[in-house]
Amino acid sequence: MATIADNLQAVRSRIARAAAAAGRAPGSVQLLAVSKTHPVASIERARAAGQNAFGENYVQEALEKMSVLPDLAWHLIGPLQSNKTRVVAERFDWVHTVASEKIARRLSEQRADERGSLNVLIQVNVSGEPTKAGVDARSVLPLAEKIAGLKNIRLRGLMAIPEPTADVTLQRARFSEVRQVLESLDRQGVHLDTLSMGMSDDMEAAIAEGATIVRIGTAIFGARSTS
Repeated sequence: MATIADNLQAVRSRIARAAAAAGRAPGSVQLLAVSKTHPVASIERARAAGQNAFGENYVQEALEKMSVLPDLAWHLIGPLQSNKTRVVAERFDWVHTVASEKIARRLSEQRADERGSLNVLIQVNVSGEPTKAGVDARSVLPLAEKIAGLKNIRLRGLMAIPEPTADVTLQRARFSEVRQVLESLDRQGVHLDTLSMGMSDDMEAAIAEGATIVRIGTAIFGARSTS
């Protein structure tokens, strides 16, 4: 049976091959290990294999893990409610799911100066699914302009979770849309450097379209724990 270390090596190899195929350096794509629902022991195994950045969906679960492993980089990749912004501002390093000025302002106001800037991404609902969080592409620029001037947070880029599909052409089309939004922001004077997109089943398509962070859970940790 493959170990977490084996799985990490396999994922890193996939990233390197996809980056090479796209004419990009492997180091231009950061691996974010999605550890939601997986125990601390699994995270420790991944850390022992050289992985230092981890993504969590649920704030309370993440806080429990942080109490044991405070020296890692922690990314919130799940929905963020207003009543959780203070602890997120205090404890996380990145938030991938900002979708309103209200949430951004709360994070800004509640981030302590001594913690340094909290890295944030705007979540884009690129597939237009009514059940998905995020803003539509047309709303990104006005939101980005409002967030960019806030203190103690740093707007880094965009995040997207397109609808699941095995159609590689559709995968690439969705990721291309997100990249084009980033490029449009750049032309409007909002200069960002991060595209968080791509998971275990579509990371190659995401990397081909410019992903700088891929969020990988199943391919590293296996199926989610339900206990």
